[in-house]
Amino acid sequence: MGIFVITIVLLLLAFAGIAIKIWGKKDGKFAGTCASQSPFLNKDGDACGFCGKTPDQFENCTEEVHS
Repeated sequence: MGIFVITIVLLLLAFAGIAIKIWGKKDGKFAGTCASQSPFLNKDGDACGFCGKTPDQFENCTEEVHS
C-alpha cells in the first residue's frame, strides 16, 4: 500500500510541475522541444526528422513546431 501512495504522490507532483510550467510560459508553449536541437542527443548533426532542418538552422527558427 505504501508504494502505491508514493507512486500516486510522485505522479501528482509531475503533473503539477508540468501544469506550472505551462501556466508560467507565454501561451503555454514549450520552447526548444525538438531533439535535433540538442547537441547531446544529435552528435552527428543529422537533420530534424520532423521538419528537415539541420542543427545550425535552428538558431533563427520561428516555426510553431519548434517553439
